[in-house]
Amino acid sequence: MKSAPKIPRPAAVAFTLLTACASSAAFAHEDHCAAIAASVADAGFDTSVTVICTDDHAIIQSDTYPDHQLMTGISGTNEQVPVPADYAAPVLLSPKLGTTPLTRDAALGVAVNGVPIYDYTGGGEMAQSDLAHHQAQHDTLQTNQLDLCGGHAGRGDDYHYHVKPTCMIDQMANAGDEAIIGWAFDGFPIYGDNNPDGTEITAGVLDVCNGQTDEAFGYRYHTSSRAPYIVQCLMGEVADFDRLPRVPPLSASSGGGAAPGRPPRGGVQNLVFTEDANGRRSMDYSHEGESYFIRYAPSEQTGCYDFTTRTVTNDGEVRTGEFCR
Repeated sequence: MKSAPKIPRPAAVAFTLLTACASSAAFAHEDHCAAIAASVADAGFDTSVTVICTDDHAIIQSDTYPDHQLMTGISGTNEQVPVPADYAAPVLLSPKLGTTPLTRDAALGVAVNGVPIYDYTGGGEMAQSDLAHHQAQHDTLQTNQLDLCGGHAGRGDDYHYHVKPTCMIDQMANAGDEAIIGWAFDGFPIYGDNNPDGTEITAGVLDVCNGQTDEAFGYRYHTSSRAPYIVQCLMGEVADFDRLPRVPPLSASSGGGAAPGRPPRGGVQNLVFTEDANGRRSMDYSHEGESYFIRYAPSEQTGCYDFTTRTVTNDGEVRTGEFCR
């Protein structure tokens, strides 16, 4: 076992550092791994999120399912719900700035509570030419696709953030401008709206990916009150970019997958998501005067859930089925 070296930001904490090849890991790798593990522990999420370091990556492991309110407040729903998923987010330990911003239609990083972080859009991968222009028609915040906490369930039936994760930040034991709220897959940290020293970020300082240079890490990303709100692209090099993780959607236990929902025209009203102590979950809402719901609970088969639904997508027909990860 190796003790974590002292680092300037975030504060070093006592933790067990697991490495695949500890003896060959460079000190810089250990220092970066310590910073990543400390950011999770300092925030108070180390009981539900695990950090394991190899020679090249810090693997942030979670079930993507946060311990805060979910889904409530959405009107532009796609009629999909969040289901826990095993997730292993690889964060590079030797970050290096690249020459071309990287974009993808999936997560670009992970929050310190283990929830994936996407860019602000919901219309597929952005082209390089899209980065400099606000994609209003695909803006998940402006189209009311996000809940009160800045996230929603996507095509993978997983919960993830598209903007500043406000509810997570409220839960952080070390909440404040100096606290790291997440890590991009290229190895650079993500901070809140201000600089780590508490000063405001001057207009025009953040680049196209919503980041700027950083004394401690070389570069850092930020959240912001205006689009792109959070990491929009990766400024660092990622050699295995095409192999970054994606959460697979649920599949019917009898074979085949469930067709993705489609946003009801004009949106829905009064959407509320609830969960009881036994893991029974329900998303209830109304549309054009009719009541709809998606209810699901763990089935007898591990990793599977029994669903009962009445959705706009299925024209109000009540359907049942078992779906699994």
